[in-house]
Order: sequence, then structure tokens, then C-alpha cells
Amino acid sequence: MSKTAILYRMVTNNHICPFGLRSKDLLQREGYDVDDRPLTSKEQTDEFKAKYKVKTTPQTYINDQRIGGYDELRTHFNKGEAGQSGITYTPVIAIFSIALLLALAFQYVVIGEYFSIRTIMLFIAFSMAMLAVQKLKDLFSFTNSFITYDLLAMKWIPYGYIYPFVEAYVGIAMVAQLPALAVAPFSLFIGMIGAASVIKAVYIDKRELKCACVGGDSNVPLGFVSLSENLFMVAGGLIMLFL
Repeated sequence: MSKTAILYRMVTNNHICPFGLRSKDLLQREGYDVDDRPLTSKEQTDEFKAKYKVKTTPQTYINDQRIGGYDELRTHFNKGEAGQSGITYTPVIAIFSIALLLALAFQYVVIGEYFSIRTIMLFIAFSMAMLAVQKLKDLFSFTNSFITYDLLAMKWIPYGYIYPFVEAYVGIAMVAQLPALAVAPFSLFIGMIGAASVIKAVYIDKRELKCACVGGDSNVPLGFVSLSENLFMVAGGLIMLFL
């Protein structure tokens, strides 16, 4: 016997409700035939809300019982909370993984092999460039987080605004293979200050903070990841100078 659900969702020329689409997809994945009933205007949507005494759409009905919106539907099917919530390392894992794959691909195309010292440099460079983009998306938000633990930014707030541009410059300059003396000092400077700041805030002062490494709105905890980012910069600077 087939299972059927009735779904009311907003679908107008100006707006297609994303949670309506998600509700329909979830119902279909759970094996339901969906009686899809689009609400094609604001007036029709308001009439539906008034008639059924609900405040929002979409609304799902199964066996003549109102389940509710998308969150309630997930609860009905014993699904977890939608989206990311709480502490997560996902942004950092994504950035470092893509940076590594880019480095391997780039190195293979250029010299026909995957791994060398240059691969390490490219990994550092791509990581720095992508992390800089995350910070540059919202400089105010980034600096609001950064100045709470960076030793230099605490004393001179403009450094928080300068930092992402320097990080981006170093990453791009490494890919371009600019002269070591034009790049390494910047990498060493921001890397060493950053490492010292993380060590003091996390491992000495035992403060629980969010890392600004992927932007000010992240839920990545300050600690090993932030320290790794800074040590990569230091390593990159030393490799440029001595190898």
C-alpha cells in the first residue's frame, strides 16, 4: 500500500520556498507519494494560514494529521537538526583538502609527478589564499574575533584588517615563485605572531575561543587548527629561505 502525504508550499513568480522543496524531497526519500499543492500567491498563502490556523509554510499532512514545517517533518522521521550547528571543523577540512588536491594536480601537470618540496609549498600557498578569502568576505566580523586573541591586533587593531591581505599576498606570491626575500619575511612575521598568540590564548591562558581562521562567523574552535595554519606559514617562509 502506497504512503501519501499532502504538502502545501509557497511557489510564486518571486519566491520558491526552499523548505518546501526540502520537505518534498524528504517525503519522497521516505517513500511517500506527495500530493503537492503549491500556494502560488501571497494572498493564497495568507488564506491557507488563516484557514488552517498555522503561522508558516510549508505544511505537511500525513493520514489527515498535520505534521508541520520542515523541522517538524525531520523530527517526525527521527532525523537530526538540519544544517550545521555547534562546533564544526568542516570549513577547515574542506579548505585543506581542496588545497592539497590542487597542489597535487598542479604539480603533476607541471612536472609529471605528484609529490616534492614544491607540492608542500603549493599546499601551503593554496591554503593561505583560500583562508584569506574566507576572512576577506567580512573584514569587520573577522577582526571582531581576531582581536580577542592575536597579540599584535589587540594592541593595534588595524593589523587585523591588514592581516588577510598579507596572507593572500603570501599565498599568491608562493604560487608565482616570487623571490624569497619578497615573500618569506611576511610569511614568517604573521606566522610567528599567530602561533605565539594561539599558544598563549589556548595552551597557557586556557581560554575557549572561536578561531577567526575561516572568518569571524565560524564555529571552529581556536586551538590546533589555528596553530597548524600559523606553523604552515612559518614552514613556508623557512623553506623559501633555506631550500
